[in-house]
This record gives sequence, C-alpha cells and structure tokens, in this order.
Amino acid sequence: MAGFAIWVTGLPGSGKSSLARGLERELAARGLDPVRLSMDERRKAWFPEPRYDEDERRKAYGFLVDEAAALAGQGRAVILDATAHRRSVRDAARRRIPRFAEIHVRCGLDTAMRREAGRPQGQVMAGLYAKALERKRSGAEVPGLGQVVGVDVPFEEDPAAECVIDNTRLAKEETLARALTFLETWLAEAP
Repeated sequence: MAGFAIWVTGLPGSGKSSLARGLERELAARGLDPVRLSMDERRKAWFPEPRYDEDERRKAYGFLVDEAAALAGQGRAVILDATAHRRSVRDAARRRIPRFAEIHVRCGLDTAMRREAGRPQGQVMAGLYAKALERKRSGAEVPGLGQVVGVDVPFEEDPAAECVIDNTRLAKEETLARALTFLETWLAEAP
C-alpha cells in the first residue's frame, strides 16, 4: 500500500489527540505500521521554550509537513495530531502529500474548554483557555502562554475536509468508530 497521511485537526480539547492515538492503535492492529506525529511533542524538541506566536507556528508546521511528506513518501501511514488552525497549513500538506485526508474533530468551544480544563500539565500548559480568557479580560500577561486557538486566534475550518466528526456529545469510542468507518472507505479507494 502506498503511503498516506491523515491530519486530525480541531480546537485544543476537542479530542483530536485521543482520536489520533486510537487511530494509531487500530492501524497498527491492521498491520499498517503507522507513525503518529504529535505537534505538542515535536514543538518542544524544535522550540524548547515555545512562544506559540504566528512566526513560530509557521516554522513548526513547516517542519511537521516536511516530516509527514517524507514518511508518507517512504510508504508509511502517517497520522498528524495537530490543531493546525490555519487552513493554509493543511492545504500545504495536501499539495505535498499525494494521499492525504483531513479528519476535522469539531467541538463547541464550551465543551473544548471544559475538556481542556481537566487536562494535566504535560507537553502543553494546562488551563490554556482559562488563562487566555483571564488575560483577555484583565490584560495581565501569563508567562509561557502564547496565542490560544479559539480565544486569541480563530480556527479556520475547511469546508472540503474529507471527514468531519462533531464530537461535542460523543464518547471517545464513537468518535473513533466514525473515523474508522471513514478510513475504511477512503483507504479502499484507488489512489
């Protein structure tokens, strides 16, 4: 099978990372040897003290697309786990990777905020939305907090995304099942 890339996009807290990990497990179980590229993990390697500003995001997404295109070119099944709030970034990947699909995990901002509030400190600062909203309200700076997608900058949806799953009210298992249903059909199509 020729290499391909699936970009799982959505707001922070939308459930995209859970979905990407689930897809990685399922594709591995089907013998496809997937590789998951997580922007949260890679950004820390490229930018040890990330600023999350537009210039840094542009560079980071350029690196991510380069890596995904190289891996897909080697015949790998690539899963990109990254917000990619600018449609132009996803369009660049689409141009570079012949077999490419976007799975957009749509989620209401209130739901994403509630989910993200429960996320522990890890690769990304915990409590992003609450801190961004407080900064917006008070003007007080928050060390290490860059622009937050959904609060400071909008997410640009692509009406031509190959798969859109609104998981505002779905369990993780149902979101994964819908994505797998899409992938089975998409992968069966001739390249």
